[in-house]
Amino acid sequence: MSKNNSSKNRIVYQEFGDNNSPALERATPDLPPEKQNVRVQATRSGRKGKTVTVITGFQSNPDTLQNLLKQLKTQCGTGGTVKDNEIEIQGDQKQKILEILLKLGYKAKISGG
Repeated sequence: MSKNNSSKNRIVYQEFGDNNSPALERATPDLPPEKQNVRVQATRSGRKGKTVTVITGFQSNPDTLQNLLKQLKTQCGTGGTVKDNEIEIQGDQKQKILEILLKLGYKAKISGG
């Protein structure tokens, strides 16, 4: 074992276990839809003039968000993605997404202008 290799991996002091420990991962509560207050907003900032509908306020795990994203993309007929616990759908789809979320039981409101 070379001296350079061992010095890179050597931990001198560590107070709280392994850095990859599951205890250090942030837990995301998976609340039922009727207990979540989500906001639907159309925005163009930082997207080169393209309008995107952003849905924020989710308290769900990533798998639940992926399933909801798939449903919204199918019903709106557009593309979309999940970023930082928010769903982004292409185009100005505020009203359609609001209706879909309300039917699914979410407490949804349109925010912004």
